[in-house]
Amino acid sequence: MLIQRLKNFYHFWVALAANIFYGFPSKKLFVIGVTGTNGKTTTVQMIGNILREAGYKAGVTSTIDFQIGAKKQVNRTKLTTMGPLAHQNFLARCVKGKCQFAVIEVSSHSLDQNRAWGTDYDLGVITNVTREHLDYHRTMRNYRLAKLKMFKYLAKKRDSFKKGEKSGFAVVNFSMKNPKEFILSNPEKTYLYSASESFLEKEAISRKYKNFFQARNILINQNGSRFNLEKEEYELNLPGLFNVENALAAICVGKILGIKEKIIKEALISLKKLPGRMEKVLNDKGVEIIIDYALTPDSMEKVGKLLRNKLKKTEAGKPLFYWVFGSCGQRDRGKRPLMGRIAAKYADKIIITNEDPYKEDPRQIIDEVFRGVKDGGKTEGKDAFRLEDRRLALKKALSLVREGDLLLVTGKGAEENMKIGNKLIEWNDRKVIEELLEEID
Repeated sequence: MLIQRLKNFYHFWVALAANIFYGFPSKKLFVIGVTGTNGKTTTVQMIGNILREAGYKAGVTSTIDFQIGAKKQVNRTKLTTMGPLAHQNFLARCVKGKCQFAVIEVSSHSLDQNRAWGTDYDLGVITNVTREHLDYHRTMRNYRLAKLKMFKYLAKKRDSFKKGEKSGFAVVNFSMKNPKEFILSNPEKTYLYSASESFLEKEAISRKYKNFFQARNILINQNGSRFNLEKEEYELNLPGLFNVENALAAICVGKILGIKEKIIKEALISLKKLPGRMEKVLNDKGVEIIIDYALTPDSMEKVGKLLRNKLKKTEAGKPLFYWVFGSCGQRDRGKRPLMGRIAAKYADKIIITNEDPYKEDPRQIIDEVFRGVKDGGKTEGKDAFRLEDRRLALKKALSLVREGDLLLVTGKGAEENMKIGNKLIEWNDRKVIEELLEEID
């Protein structure tokens, strides 16, 4: 604990120095911070697309990439939110590049550690809070408190702005657990959204908070989603109820900024795919291969359920759902068996493998995940396997799948490297799968 406090103190002073050196760049931008356990990256990309479609120049940081206007750079740092110097440098480059907006994916670690201290947030979005990072935060309460820092900043800031100005707003997913903590006391400054109609408090809350946006007539298929919001119909080329929620958050941001509905709709439907987010890998085997970043119990539950419902079994038990995944080392160990049980619940065949073990014993990580797989009713050697080498695990899965089957690979998404011990090796799931498909052919 003392070491962590010293680290946070260090980050504060570095952040202060960086702000002074770069001239507090965030004060010259309209900064939109997006936090939450799942959905941050997609929501950030959607907001960025809406801003560009509306004719604005924006800087965007996410787990996938860094963008300033039309220029993109792959995020190879393995950090959701950069360190203090890099973060302020990015914002300074946004100012220099004449951006009006900066859309930042904000992690709980960066908020707790003061890595993004001094960032002048104008608008905050919370997508959800589910189990993750308990190795660091220890309790869910501490985890939520870290994310609340940004909203407390917005709550303090609101009184310093005249009515009608666009700063000091919060966008909150009302379907998440305990959303009230993130709701600002000023109803005019809070926008709520939901893709679920099964909660009791909606009527009372919607009377107080007029900016309450409820998706209706939601239709989801393998290629995308469709829903109604007020008098408008929205379409996405991204499947899943979770992407409807992400879109609702982005729509709320667009409404706060006064962007026309037509522009918002065009921006959302033009977003065809995101690297490592329900990304399909084309192949000649007649197999649907999907890569996704899902690495929490909640995100795995959502993706597993979506694909299980999509894959209709015949009387012969075909097609089959294969799932390749692992769990990160030196992170929340308690979630590992939960992840295993979720995979066993939805998939027919499971292969547990490496996924950034860092300095932890890879075999131990795999065994802890596998306990959940066995608890879920899978039998080793028959419908569940352990292969430490991720390349061999993917090769085995590709050798087993047949035409019509579905192969889901999760945990790495679009990442470009893997940390094993002290070594950072080049790794990208999609590229490796494409190489293996050529080998097998």
